[in-house]
Amino acid sequence: MKIDILEQRFLKHLARHEGLAWSAVRARLDANPGKLRVLEEMEHTGGEPDVVGVVPASGELVFCDCSPESPAGRRSLCFDRAALDGRKENKPSGSALEVAQAMGVSLLTEAEYRHLQTLGEFDRKTSSWVQTPADIRKQGGALFCDRRYGHVFLYHNGAESYYAARGFRGIVRV
Repeated sequence: MKIDILEQRFLKHLARHEGLAWSAVRARLDANPGKLRVLEEMEHTGGEPDVVGVVPASGELVFCDCSPESPAGRRSLCFDRAALDGRKENKPSGSALEVAQAMGVSLLTEAEYRHLQTLGEFDRKTSSWVQTPADIRKQGGALFCDRRYGHVFLYHNGAESYYAARGFRGIVRV
């Protein structure tokens, strides 16, 4: 990935990471080339990754997909492998959890999704799968979020469902 893309985005959206200098971000990226490849895949699938926080205890930088809508290259996926296997017909091309794992990212938690929404307005026309508690998943459901009417909503759907306007946002620590 051209690190220049990350730098330009970082500088364009300074409010997402107040008090953090690009030199510190660049040093972390240079020290973690494997994570740079993860960020490259996030970029390649339309995620527009950017720094959205720092883990105080470790100093790790938290990168998240900051594309205005759910990344275009990660839509039309059911929630997980069990949901994919459970579909009898019209199967999607894959599942959000499997694609995330292959990329080296995690789906956002509801709290992480809500934090992202404090940094801008995302998913005003799309929605994004989020991590789902085991008890909900055991009953066949999965959770997703979006932003409508100036508010962030958490919803549920069958885990096997998939829609052209639903994808997932990834998060990774560097």
